[in-house]
Amino acid sequence: MALDLSLEESPNNLLNTVQNKLGTASILVNNATYEAPTNFHTLTSENLDNHYQVNNRGTLLLAVEFAKRYEQQFPNEKKGWIINLVSRGPDPNNIAYIATKGMTIPTTEPLSVALAPIGITVNSIDPGPTDTGWINKEIKNILLPLFPTGRIGRPEDAAKLITF
Repeated sequence: MALDLSLEESPNNLLNTVQNKLGTASILVNNATYEAPTNFHTLTSENLDNHYQVNNRGTLLLAVEFAKRYEQQFPNEKKGWIINLVSRGPDPNNIAYIATKGMTIPTTEPLSVALAPIGITVNSIDPGPTDTGWINKEIKNILLPLFPTGRIGRPEDAAKLITF
């Protein structure tokens, strides 16, 4: 399902679709992202706002809506999860992306405390650069020396960690 998480109605639209097709969700993997390269020369309030709309506001509102629905549907269960995929790092060409994905880290703790009583565990995972098809040869040559294993992360690496 294509979804623009910068739109206010998106969390409800997504969860309504899941509800209709699969039932009430008990696991939310917050992997949505907006990314447009920005460095200190190109960073503007507009591109920072574009990153914020998806990476922070949309992600947090989706988590809150997920929790409300979980609480209603599973009042006696303790098997809910929210996993936020976050990013940190020194990439000078992704200032807005790193800043906004990194801001999800400090929301994990208050959400985990708030949602524990209703049975939802909240965690953040930073899988590092993961080749989901966006890494071209130039980027690979820059990143590869940073990986002691000799390879860039793959989606199945993050999936194994989330599953664990």
